[in-house]
Amino acid sequence: MTTDPVTVHIGQAISDVYGMLQSQSFHHVPVVNGATPVGLISATDILKLVYDIEGSDDRMLRTFLDHQFTLEDAMSTELITVKQDEPLRIAVDHMSNGAVHSVLVVDDGGDLVGIVTSTDLIQQLGDLL
Repeated sequence: MTTDPVTVHIGQAISDVYGMLQSQSFHHVPVVNGATPVGLISATDILKLVYDIEGSDDRMLRTFLDHQFTLEDAMSTELITVKQDEPLRIAVDHMSNGAVHSVLVVDDGGDLVGIVTSTDLIQQLGDLL
């Protein structure tokens, strides 16, 4: 699990998220309202918005994103969460069918404390071999 994951806040400009995903090594970013997860956004979610804007430069794409869409337009709101004290196997079960590649980890109050990604699971497997 990645503890203290990078997050974005509801209402943040979607171009900020786009830039973050371009410059960082992660593919999913939890969207929070305070400390409570309300969504999850991925590079794929943003690409779905702009797949037909071919040949645009980065500045034009960011401007287009911010004027046409909000973060809420692109993020997934059907969150898959596990409690921080549940076994890792629960997260594995959620991701094993391939439909999702990350599970948010929350405390008893529902606040985000981490994220488990398919990369985390591969690293754990590598440590066991």
